[in-house]
Amino acid sequence: MRDFDLNLARLFVLLYETGSVTATADALHVTQPTVSYSLAKLRRHFDDDLFRRSGRGLTPTAGARRLYEPLQRALAQIDEATRQADEFDPATMSANFTLALSDLGETTLLPRLAAAARRSAPGVSFTVRPLDVDDAERQLSRGELDAFVATPVMATHRTVRVPLFRERYVGVVAASHPRVTGDEVTLEQLAAEHHATVFGPSGHAAPRELLAAHGLLDRVAVEVTRFTILPYLLAETDLIAVIPEYVAEIFAASHRIRLVRLPFAAEPIEIALYARPDTSRTPAQRWLIRFMTTVLGEQISTTQLPPLEGPLAVSPGSPGVDG
Repeated sequence: MRDFDLNLARLFVLLYETGSVTATADALHVTQPTVSYSLAKLRRHFDDDLFRRSGRGLTPTAGARRLYEPLQRALAQIDEATRQADEFDPATMSANFTLALSDLGETTLLPRLAAAARRSAPGVSFTVRPLDVDDAERQLSRGELDAFVATPVMATHRTVRVPLFRERYVGVVAASHPRVTGDEVTLEQLAAEHHATVFGPSGHAAPRELLAAHGLLDRVAVEVTRFTILPYLLAETDLIAVIPEYVAEIFAASHRIRLVRLPFAAEPIEIALYARPDTSRTPAQRWLIRFMTTVLGEQISTTQLPPLEGPLAVSPGSPGVDG
């Protein structure tokens, strides 16, 4: 491979990670015919098709899968050696980043990101799109998003998953609920009461799964598409909802609702940041991922609810977050 062009290696890695001629051309600031011509050179060089078209873009062949890791690693080492020359300086440079967040992410993550950016990166701005977990990876690989935050584990070779923090679920009721009066709710009460739940494209399916696991889906009286409507709904009704704990604390600080402990164990969920692989990021995108990890990763926590024998302690000042 003495005559192998380093630019071809970069193009190959981008094609592998994006699965798109268009996205690769955009990332390299070249035309699509240029990418197609370079791909033909790569195919001749390796005597392999490397990529085949499928319904979701380009699918790598077995030969391409063998080539990807050594080429990606070599490029990463080269980029690391030269990165200092093209670092993004948030104090003096401008950039607009497009993020995909759920409604809970917009309510609890975005204010923290914006506040931190105003302090340390005044030239940075954010455009936020609704999170669609079924399409977010495609949007990311095609350059339509710079990053997204979600709960489902779905990283592929075209994305990198960065865990941020863990969260667990609690019940939430009106502060003056006529029957659920203590700081915990029994399974019998859950079966007797009616519920509000969320169903939509944000990927936060655990509350409904918990109800289904205990045969309670037939007790759902109201189903909405956004978590942020729940505090208004619960404050005016006798419904119960299951939502992430920190989010519940934020809602309880400004609405007439309160938290109650659930009668069954629920596995904590992990909220994660998704981005393109490092070699496919611009210097500004590399800064963004470090920035988001620092700002949001500080909220990694273990359980905040006390043991069963203690009273329910609510800390309205705690940061409420969810992807």
